[in-house]
Amino acid sequence: MFRFRLGSVPVHVHMSHLLFSAVLAYQSLPVPGRGSSAGWLGDRLSDPGAPGYGGAVAAYILSWMFIVFVSVLIHELGHAVAFRYFGYQPSVDLVFMGGVTRPNTDTPLPWHKDVVSSFAGPLAGLTLGVLCWVVLLQIRGRWEMADFFLSNFFFANMVWAVLNLLPVPPLDGGHISTALATRMFGRRGFIVSHVLALGLCVGLVLLSIKAGALFMGVLFAMFGFQAFRVLADVMRARSEDKEAEGPKALGLREAQQALREDRLDDAWRLGQQLLEGEGLSASLTSRTHYLLGWVALKQGQGRPALDHFSQVQGQPVEMHAVAAAFSLVGDDARAVGYWKQAWGESQDRTVMHEYAGALIRLGQVQEALRLPGVDPAAAFRCAERALFIRGAYSEAAAVGEAALNHAKDPGIAYDAACAFARAGNGTDAVRLLQRAQALGFQDADYAASDEDLVTLHGQPAFEAWLSQLRPSAAT
Repeated sequence: MFRFRLGSVPVHVHMSHLLFSAVLAYQSLPVPGRGSSAGWLGDRLSDPGAPGYGGAVAAYILSWMFIVFVSVLIHELGHAVAFRYFGYQPSVDLVFMGGVTRPNTDTPLPWHKDVVSSFAGPLAGLTLGVLCWVVLLQIRGRWEMADFFLSNFFFANMVWAVLNLLPVPPLDGGHISTALATRMFGRRGFIVSHVLALGLCVGLVLLSIKAGALFMGVLFAMFGFQAFRVLADVMRARSEDKEAEGPKALGLREAQQALREDRLDDAWRLGQQLLEGEGLSASLTSRTHYLLGWVALKQGQGRPALDHFSQVQGQPVEMHAVAAAFSLVGDDARAVGYWKQAWGESQDRTVMHEYAGALIRLGQVQEALRLPGVDPAAAFRCAERALFIRGAYSEAAAVGEAALNHAKDPGIAYDAACAFARAGNGTDAVRLLQRAQALGFQDADYAASDEDLVTLHGQPAFEAWLSQLRPSAAT
């Protein structure tokens, strides 16, 4: 994979895209003895035994790889420009036979934005193709290499744009037809659009077989299978909707409401009752495990969270939830990869600081502090909190004290004192409390009632600090 940026849009080119374009170019090599449309390479490609044939093949393949790369990139940039216009922060990945442009948003796109951004890709390709044709008409015959590139850029972009406008998901035309049909007719429109896509795929597979176009046949067979799976999932969901009014579903909704209200003990009890009962469908079982995974996560229990998330089927588990669970069990080497991916997908600053915290726990402090827009105090606080929750109090205290070299924050000093107190190190706990006071901490009542500092009560140094803090706070 290699990466670059076009303005504010990051572009990732995966090796699968380059390999696919090379294979596609090789398969399109002109057949010797049947004439050639390769232009400036035609003579050398017509005779495999002629000197320079191998070099001509390599030049032909590299030329077509360049044409495919530029054409797909322009297509995806059409999507990216539309997303930027709507205020999103898009990213482009060139993979396999095409590319994927993501708006990088946690919310579904409104239907009109989905339609416009989907059409923008083929429109960009059509524009490039027309421009190549116009230039070709002006300079045709003057330079064979230019004729080769311009004519094939025109051909590639016209074919790619027309192919993408077919109403078959996941092509752009499929996104457009599904968005419009769903907007106008709701779920029925969604079903109809996929039925039409499935029928079109079957017809195109039969035509491809008849024409000997194996690649196109395989491609639309894959798209047809995907449409069939979507329809099967919709039918399954309909049957589950009938179940949704049953007592089991009502029990799950009650547990979900308890989770939303942070009544974690009630949510856990109701979820466990559902799993221990009989007659729970596969869908409700999966959703219950998802709920219990989140309850365990909010309770700071990483291992049960991972156990429940691993049994979730048919719905995604958020990447940051998996990352948090691995952080809680102490597997930061694995957690850091999930945090990085979650941040890349969401661009959420909270997730970024959790990623930075995982890097700090792994000793990669400078790398964490080089993240764009990182707040050192927030990063170290995330690093310390996970250690504190999993009971590694001495490590949490060390991280908290080290954070003061990068962020003079009274809250960080106070948290480090709490960790020292939990670890049974009263001397360092009082020392950090004094540091917190020097940095501006003044809440004596909170410190006096804080359970994390309960082991310090009765110690002369702590009581003296508390007595000194109270007059200071009053003043």
